[in-house]
Amino acid sequence: MAIGLHLVESILPSPLPGVKPGIANIITLLVLYRFGLATAVWVSLLRVFASSLLLGQFLSPTFLLSLSGAVASLGMLTFAYRLPKNYFGPITLSIVAAFAHIAGQLVVVRLWLIPHAGVAYLIPAFAMAALIFGIVNGLITTYLLAPATDSD
Repeated sequence: MAIGLHLVESILPSPLPGVKPGIANIITLLVLYRFGLATAVWVSLLRVFASSLLLGQFLSPTFLLSLSGAVASLGMLTFAYRLPKNYFGPITLSIVAAFAHIAGQLVVVRLWLIPHAGVAYLIPAFAMAALIFGIVNGLITTYLLAPATDSD
């Protein structure tokens, strides 16, 4: 599902170059809660590699940006998932992961693609996108994790 959502997301228009809603990360969060951290890492990394192969972007700058964002996001999820659950639920984890994803990508952009201090001017726009999409994806994840209720 994560690969399919990533492929769908790749055809959606972007309001700002490099900004996507990260809907495939909903699956990573669901897997994290249902099957644990190790499985979530596999799902996330498999999504990055498989999607880049299917889209013809393997080893391209796009692939490296996606991989750096996923690794940074997984690193923060590894830490944040161990924090108290009453403060760090799916919404908070989604926001943390979104910020880490953007940070990982901006580090690669700054160090490799655009080695110029002007990259810092992108931080507010990307941070706002990370906050918005992190909240939305976290709300969707929370809804999907909620036990089904019988309406009869």
